[in-house]
Amino acid sequence: MLTLTACAALSGGSAQDNTPDDVSTDISDTEATLTLAFADDPPTHELVEGFTAMYPNVNIELQQTQFTDYVKTISLSMTSDDAPDIAQYNPGAMRSLIPGGHILNLDPYAEAYAWDETFPEATLEPLQSNEEATEFATGSLYAAPGALSVLGVFHNTEVMEEAGVPEPPATLEDFEAALELAHQADIAPMSVGGLEVGGFQIWNALLNGLGDRDDYKDWVYGAEGATIETEAAAEATETFHRWVEAGYVPESANATSDNDARAEFVDGDSMFLVTGNWAAFELEAEMGDDVGFLLMPGTAVDQAPVASGGSVAYAVSSHTEHPDVAAAFLNYLSSVEAAEIQLATGFMPVDTQAPTESYGLLNEVNFGFSTVADNEGIVPFPDHAAPGMIDQLTPGIQGLISGSATPEEFLASLQAEWESHHE
Repeated sequence: MLTLTACAALSGGSAQDNTPDDVSTDISDTEATLTLAFADDPPTHELVEGFTAMYPNVNIELQQTQFTDYVKTISLSMTSDDAPDIAQYNPGAMRSLIPGGHILNLDPYAEAYAWDETFPEATLEPLQSNEEATEFATGSLYAAPGALSVLGVFHNTEVMEEAGVPEPPATLEDFEAALELAHQADIAPMSVGGLEVGGFQIWNALLNGLGDRDDYKDWVYGAEGATIETEAAAEATETFHRWVEAGYVPESANATSDNDARAEFVDGDSMFLVTGNWAAFELEAEMGDDVGFLLMPGTAVDQAPVASGGSVAYAVSSHTEHPDVAAAFLNYLSSVEAAEIQLATGFMPVDTQAPTESYGLLNEVNFGFSTVADNEGIVPFPDHAAPGMIDQLTPGIQGLISGSATPEEFLASLQAEWESHHE
């Protein structure tokens, strides 16, 4: 096994001085108990089970928090004397934890394990940051991906048939026509969890299809002079607003949680549900062949696909007593064994070349993800852009749904939040 000498000793002083003097890839004789804090499930439980089966000398205790509370709780717990050894990565929390020296700089482990060969470059890019955590896709690596995701549209095939929609829409014009057919048939065109993230995910998907990929990535990653107040973002926002005014978004959306929106869709009360592949496992279990998946269509059939996605990723506390063991867990995430777990739980394998098989809905999701990934069209989610961005996105979309905000005001609020952090 390989042992490397890192640049600096372990300390909590700054983000670049918190790596151990020596890192090792051999943990076979190390008896260790780690704590892992996370918000999303699956695949965390299953990945931990797979890793500890491979390394019975390691025990990992899990601490789960609801997503809506995770940023606050993990920011506090990672700075405490009893910080978890591993934490699910969240860009909002990392913007304070990385500069504070609470997250391990993983560059030495990336070199020791040759992660540039085992993890696709696009999956590591958003997990890199400068020391101040003001700009991403640059600097050092602070997390590793544990499963990949993509934002898209689930459709209820029985409801589509009832509404007279002959096939899944291939263009945005087709999609809007399907919404109108459902509305005319007195069927809810979409289930929308406006109380949480379901509302802005629709806007996000529209922006994916209408926006410029590079302009959007510059804004999300914090490039100097970037803006969300573009013609494409205005078109996406005005399209969403038009759907609200047309009645395609339920009037009750702002009082509907993501779970309730998903339940409505499962019960056949709506035709479309815009969310990520993390819902696929549950939807297929409950709906069988009555559910399908497609990417939000663009303006043309042959348009290069772009979709927000990312990874369930994990960072390591700089205060852990077992950094080598924690890093070994991160390395396991790119293995063939982990790929089977990732796919089985509705996610895309980190190793996109892993020999895995999928059927039904999971195969449709896998095909959609592969189509985007092959065209280098996977982009981050918009809340990655600034620590408080999710607190602007959710009420901003609620304002569009209720009619208390205009598209121009919505985009201006996002840019103001961005500038408050980046300028």
